[in-house]
Amino acid sequence: MKRREIRNVAIIAHVDHGKTTLVDQLLRQCGQFRAGELKGDCILDSNPLERERGITILAKNCAIAYTDRDGVSYHINIIDTPGHADFGGEVERVLKMADGALLLVDAVEGVMPQTRYVLGKAIASGLRPIVVINKMDRPEERHADVLDEVFDLLVDLGADDHTLDFPVVYASGRDGWTVTDPDARPAPGEGDIHALFDAIIRHVPVPDLDASAPLQVLITTLDHSDYVGRIGIGRVFAGTLRSGQTVVSIDRHGGRTTERVGQLFCFDGLGRTEVDHIDVGDICAVVGLGRVDIGDTLADPENPQALPAVHVDEPTLHMTFRINNGPFAGREGKYVTSRHLRERLEKEIQSNVALRVAPGETLDEFEVSGRGLLHLGILLENMRREGYELCVGKPRVIYHEEGGRRLEPMEDLTVDVRRDVLGPVMQLVATAGAKWCGWTHAATRSTWSS
Repeated sequence: MKRREIRNVAIIAHVDHGKTTLVDQLLRQCGQFRAGELKGDCILDSNPLERERGITILAKNCAIAYTDRDGVSYHINIIDTPGHADFGGEVERVLKMADGALLLVDAVEGVMPQTRYVLGKAIASGLRPIVVINKMDRPEERHADVLDEVFDLLVDLGADDHTLDFPVVYASGRDGWTVTDPDARPAPGEGDIHALFDAIIRHVPVPDLDASAPLQVLITTLDHSDYVGRIGIGRVFAGTLRSGQTVVSIDRHGGRTTERVGQLFCFDGLGRTEVDHIDVGDICAVVGLGRVDIGDTLADPENPQALPAVHVDEPTLHMTFRINNGPFAGREGKYVTSRHLRERLEKEIQSNVALRVAPGETLDEFEVSGRGLLHLGILLENMRREGYELCVGKPRVIYHEEGGRRLEPMEDLTVDVRRDVLGPVMQLVATAGAKWCGWTHAATRSTWSS
């Protein structure tokens, strides 16, 4: 059954290409909020570290009630994803909740490494992108070249002909306007973002799911409340989920537990509204589930069928966390024992699906593995602010053995330099173990693979 009033769309991009700023404009211009109700910039980036660093760390979702020019009302679930590669685990799991994706690309920078990563994940999830070329207000914008780069990237990723025929919207998230014709840019202070709303309604597929089938809900995110405990956030893929209903929770290993749904919430604007049921295709928050985890399926007790588990790429770095046993131990934090560290790390891996924790060489040590330095650094900073005191070892690369060969993680590095400094830059990068692949003269752009 198709739910014509629902649209589920994820926003994906390289870091600092303007995702959260564009979401701000969607919220401000949808007509749902009163004047002055939305304050500040980067409305969804509510985490203190996100505001301090100016990046999105945690994937978040909100719901917009939008009425088009014909008077038809839509419930649009917007999923804002991180742009940094270290938080790719956040991207992978929330794409399960979407039916389409807005791919933002900077009109100056063009396609960047994380653009390739998130677009590849979207295509693997079966999502057809709407390409949004952002920051069109910048005088040095080069939208035609960037559009060609996006097309070439899709070809390189193996996209089919239907995906290659992608719709394009040109935008300035900062100035709050979108157009479908790059030559029809509005004057300063004029214009609106309704062209993007129209593109979402027209091109994001309607959820085509079966409301009469046995219940299936995939949990992709966890929240926590001091009053009600763990909250599972996910999408209804089949059937209808009702408050007070008995369900079977199936974990990624096939284990099953019987649970009862305490409360149900749908997303409404920036908050949640309690409801008595959630229809198929919609996104919801479930309260009252004792042992729910990311990747679990909530299923019909009479016909429990698990959905495919969420796949997350493996960590690339690990560090040793251990208690501080130096002469100044206990002066900086209030949580200083190995039990405190163990409990905090066990809590973290419940929601941070890209993180791995294993016992160290002693009872006071833990091997913590993550996607990169920023991924682990954010965890350490959060723990420090929460009052945990610990010592950490230096980051170490995780190697894998396959077919008798030792394999290491690979990253692509692109460096834009002038021709006269090309030699010194090559020498500097080579000292880090990079492998030179060649260089192209387009804008004196040089490329290394490491």
